[in-house]
Parts: sequence; structure tokens; C-alpha cells
Amino acid sequence: MKKQDLLIRIDHLIKQGNAVLATKQRSDFSGNYVNMGLQIGFRAASLSFIRNLYSETHPFFKTFDERVKGQAYHEAENGVNILKSIRDEVENDWLISIKEMVSAEIFTDFLDMSKYLLDQNYKDPAAVMLGSVLEEHLRQLCKKNSVDIDFLNKSGDYVPKKADSLNSDLVKAGVYGVLEQKNVTAWLDLRNRAAHGKYGEYSKEQVDLMYQGVLNFIMTNK
Repeated sequence: MKKQDLLIRIDHLIKQGNAVLATKQRSDFSGNYVNMGLQIGFRAASLSFIRNLYSETHPFFKTFDERVKGQAYHEAENGVNILKSIRDEVENDWLISIKEMVSAEIFTDFLDMSKYLLDQNYKDPAAVMLGSVLEEHLRQLCKKNSVDIDFLNKSGDYVPKKADSLNSDLVKAGVYGVLEQKNVTAWLDLRNRAAHGKYGEYSKEQVDLMYQGVLNFIMTNK
């Protein structure tokens, strides 16, 4: 998702939070409180957004989860203030610059390692490593474009989506086209063959092409 789209989404959540604050009432026993139904909706929507933008381990997610739980007025106020802090990060490009810088360094290291393995004729570990880089890049693209990277299973737990699902969802979101989707599918298939020990089902030349293809894909779809 582009910066302006992120800001629009955050502003919508802040507006939702302010609507919760507008329901403020006073109780002699528990102090100021807000409408519980609206608060639950505000909390769920905000946590989903923060998880997709950062992760469940990020301080913003943890703080929101801990500080916006009940019906108290100050908890809804906490939620709005956290979203305003996130808006500042996005507005000033701090989020994008830090995440892209870290990702770029990690990807460069692993791509360099893959190239070294290929140069030494170790096609199999190179294919596995390239597949891991590709899958992580798909996850980063999903987060950047507000595409869910996990789903709620029947047990009520969030489960990470498989790379093929991420690939399909990114095409549906218009991040890249069907031709690139087919390339990604082929690279993931080659990675899976390598990971499952089916070394005779592909050649070093195919891994060489995979390396160049993944590199170009990452450079084109940032």
C-alpha cells in the first residue's frame, strides 16, 4: 500500500476511535467509559492493521493490545494516541526507510550467498536459499500493500499463509501481473523440489535462471 493509502487508512481508524470517544459516559463506580460494542470494533480493526503493517512482535502492536482492552474511556484514548504515533512514522517516511533498509541488507546478503553457492556448483542449497529470499519478499510486499499474510483457522488461531497463496493474493491486489505470478510459481516449485531432495528434477542452469529472475523480480517489485 502506498504512503497516501496508508494515511487514509490510519485516518479512518483514528476517526473510528474518535467516534468511540464521543460515546463517553460517567459512572460513579467505574469512572468514564465508552460504548463497548464500538470499542471492540475499533480494537479489532486497529490490531489487524498494525499487525499487517508491522508484526505482532512490534511495540506498537503489543502496546495497543495491552492498553486497549476494556471499556474505560482512557483505553480508547490510548488507542487513538497510538494510531497518531503510527501516522507520524508513515507521514515522515520513518517506517518505509527503516524497513526497506533492513530488508535490503538481509536480501543482499542471502542473494550474494546464493550466487557464491552457484559459482561453486552447489545448485541445491542455492535453490533453497533463493526460494526463502523470494518467500520473504512476498511477505514484505503483502505488508506494504495491506494484504493479509495469515488467516484465522477453525481453532481461532492465526496461521501464516503459504507462499503460493501470498503470490495469488498479490496479483488479486494488483501489485504485479499474471505473467510474474507464473514465474514466481515456477521458482517456488523449484525451491520445493530442492527442499524435498528431488535434485535430479532440475539443472544448475535452471537455478542460474532462477537467481537472475528472483533478483529482477525483487528489484522491479519493491
